[in-house]
Amino acid sequence: MSRTLRRAGVFTLAAVTALSLAACSGASDVSAPSGSGGADAATATSLADFGTFADLEAAAKAEGKLNVIALPRDWANYGEIIDLFAETYPEITVEEQSPDISSAEEIQAAEANAGLDTAPDVFDLGLTVALQNTDGFAPYKVQTWSEIPDALKEPTGLFVGDYGGYMSIGYDSAKYPAPASLEDLLGSDYTAAVAINGDPTQAGAAFAAVGLATVQSGGTLDDYTPGIDFFSQLNAAGNMLKVDVTSATVSSGETPVVFDWDYLNAAHTDANADWKVVVLPGTGYAGYYNQAINKDAPHPAAARLWQEFLYSDEVQNLWLKGGARPVRMQAMTDAGTIDQALADALPAVPETTVVPSEEQSTAAGTLLGEKWAAAVQ
Repeated sequence: MSRTLRRAGVFTLAAVTALSLAACSGASDVSAPSGSGGADAATATSLADFGTFADLEAAAKAEGKLNVIALPRDWANYGEIIDLFAETYPEITVEEQSPDISSAEEIQAAEANAGLDTAPDVFDLGLTVALQNTDGFAPYKVQTWSEIPDALKEPTGLFVGDYGGYMSIGYDSAKYPAPASLEDLLGSDYTAAVAINGDPTQAGAAFAAVGLATVQSGGTLDDYTPGIDFFSQLNAAGNMLKVDVTSATVSSGETPVVFDWDYLNAAHTDANADWKVVVLPGTGYAGYYNQAINKDAPHPAAARLWQEFLYSDEVQNLWLKGGARPVRMQAMTDAGTIDQALADALPAVPETTVVPSEEQSTAAGTLLGEKWAAAVQ
């Protein structure tokens, strides 16, 4: 889980409903192939533009390649998901580019490789970066579009929430007591022990850690100052580690207490059998990550097939297997297609949950840019 400079932003408040139920060669010809519906793959906004799902599959197979970027295999079960796509479509080579880079760096890669066959076809992004770069996305609505909550999708399909979770604290239970509150982490039991997953000015998990600290300190998402103040206190107490969190740092004991999404913290049990995860009581902090298609994707049909794949029942259940909450969870629960055993295994969630609005997320990003470095220097 070494998505070190990863993510900034989450989606809007209505996400709570879904959450509580439980990311060089020559120029490519992006104008072809076209589906039987008459639209070029690069301009297709839904399956109807291809004609049938078989037409979309045929167009993607003809392209023969899909470039994905910033998808660590140990992040929310992406490894199994990528492998299943490759197994389902052996005619399409999946190029896994730069798995540990940030959302902002995904966009930079697209710009640097524009017009080349090496450009990313698809993105997996935090909300702040998605909002800042909509002019680089191609609108597309998957077949299951109507089952995605309106608050978790850009109305035209420029970017769409896909999987999410709660900000949590993971810890080595063999060496540290279970934290029952933020204040516990300021004590001597946690000297030089507490890490966040990245820089909150660039990484969504770290951004969310500051958000959690804000609401757990009695603040609101309109002003992240209380969260910044908490981490300033944590740093002054000598308890804050400035180390990027990976499975290796957890396994070695270098990062024994970690703020991260619950599904990412839970995965550390593979590296440390004593690893436990706590979602603090009181107000919880939730968020989703978003899928988008590069408007200049060198393999536009494969990009759209990938989106259809991600929002299918099978892959939505694979997010669940990875400990994340799929965006179609409510609809699948109603239809009886959810993997109920996996859903039942999700950790309990707080009675009160907050998710920043777009405006709150943007304001918090500005504030962090102004104050974070000085607060924890």
